[in-house]
Amino acid sequence: MKTWQPLLLLLLLTLFVLPLGVLAAYAVSPFWRYPQVLPEQLDYRALHFVRMQAWAIGRMLASSVLYAVLTAGLTFFVCLAPAQALARNRFRGQTLLEGMLLTPALVPAMTFSMGVHVLFIRLGLTDSLLGVVLVLTVFSYPYMLRALVAGFQAMDPRYAACAANLGAGPLRRALCVELPLLLPSALAGGVVVFLVAFSEYFLVFLIGGGAVNSYATYVFPYMASSDRSLASVLTLIFLTVPILLFALLEILLGRHLARASAQ
Repeated sequence: MKTWQPLLLLLLLTLFVLPLGVLAAYAVSPFWRYPQVLPEQLDYRALHFVRMQAWAIGRMLASSVLYAVLTAGLTFFVCLAPAQALARNRFRGQTLLEGMLLTPALVPAMTFSMGVHVLFIRLGLTDSLLGVVLVLTVFSYPYMLRALVAGFQAMDPRYAACAANLGAGPLRRALCVELPLLLPSALAGGVVVFLVAFSEYFLVFLIGGGAVNSYATYVFPYMASSDRSLASVLTLIFLTVPILLFALLEILLGRHLARASAQ
């Protein structure tokens, strides 16, 4: 190991783990103030609140995970054809088209949502899970698009050509050849889309109208309050979902790559 690598690892641990320690300390010590180095008084009121509201918190988390997963899945299917076309073809105006497709990721959510909200009202898609999934898909598909474009660019088209020569049709080539090779890129894009959808507050609140449960909407009032202890506990719960997602995907992707290398 190079001499600078332990220092880099220590820096990363400091930047990412230390804030979690601060949140954990505030969760059980709301009166922790400067210049105290460590909390001097413990208070488990926030933990008791979470225990009493476990059903409501679980319902909000389940709803957020549901529409985030649906958004990631829909975004994948929406981006497949455009990503393949952008990766495999060169045509006039391609750069301009890519820039237009990436526009939702470049504008603020509030600016993007105003026109979309009016359109969704006219289409009757507000205050519904479908409307939330659709607006999150439109807002976050650039992240999936870029991941899939990179995946198609890294994929050797001769694999599909060999499958075609062996008699595989377009559907079988897509399912048995291209999709397995595209899996790492799809997972990378899906994780980003999931995180964007799961943590989005304004769009879900605007389009869902309070009819669609959202953990971000549930947490936001506590984050804006002066109750640091409760806000810290709810934030730590919020962070457990992405951490569990990363761990699950790491296990699944590792097993997939192990099976692929064994074959």
